[in-house]
Amino acid sequence: MGAGVMGSGIAQVMAIAGHEVACRDLNVQAINVARTAVDSGRFGIRSAVERGKLTAEQAAAALDRITFTTDLETAVDADIIIEAIPEDLALKIHFWRELDSMAPDHTIFASNSSGFSIAALGAAADRPDRMVGWHWASPAPVMKLAEIVRGPLTSSDTVDTVVRLAAAAGKNPVVVNDTDSAWGYVTNRVYFAMIREANRVVSEGIADRGQVDQLMMDCFRWPSGPFGMVTGATSGWSQ
Repeated sequence: MGAGVMGSGIAQVMAIAGHEVACRDLNVQAINVARTAVDSGRFGIRSAVERGKLTAEQAAAALDRITFTTDLETAVDADIIIEAIPEDLALKIHFWRELDSMAPDHTIFASNSSGFSIAALGAAADRPDRMVGWHWASPAPVMKLAEIVRGPLTSSDTVDTVVRLAAAAGKNPVVVNDTDSAWGYVTNRVYFAMIREANRVVSEGIADRGQVDQLMMDCFRWPSGPFGMVTGATSGWSQ
């Protein structure tokens, strides 16, 4: 649910892993952009063929497994729904409340939230045992992150299912506990602490942003520095 940078990337990953996927968005233009990104974008399926990650036959099969749609009723008929809509708590709560009345009883609800409490999201739907966090990183087809967030009422069966799906899709699932003390689970709490300190270094005149990025990449072998990470996360690593 959601065909932006994250949603389309997630749909691509799951289709390559062999699953039938419906990628749904409210906006027809977003659907068209998503279809192009998955097919021929920088991290799209054709690029994977060019890099030797997929055969032409595997790519064609994966593309055939994705249905792009604006129809909600078609999209909710699924075993798992992965939500990748904007990071707005009220919007997410409204979304899950609406879907709870439409989706099959067995359907697992997985939120790609970057930090909202899974308990809060689960309270919006009458299935807290089947509500789980599945936090992805951008670009989804490349990054191995699978931060699986267990809410206080999330069942072991739900967690085990999502862990299995993530591992089979080539990700590295790590199960962490929900939090209501601060926004963010593990990755973003540590990430934003890094960004705060990097900004302090710049504001104190010790180094500029480019220098901070270069130093951190040279010292810790990061593929990008803290400021480059911010740019990539907001642009979809288009540059």
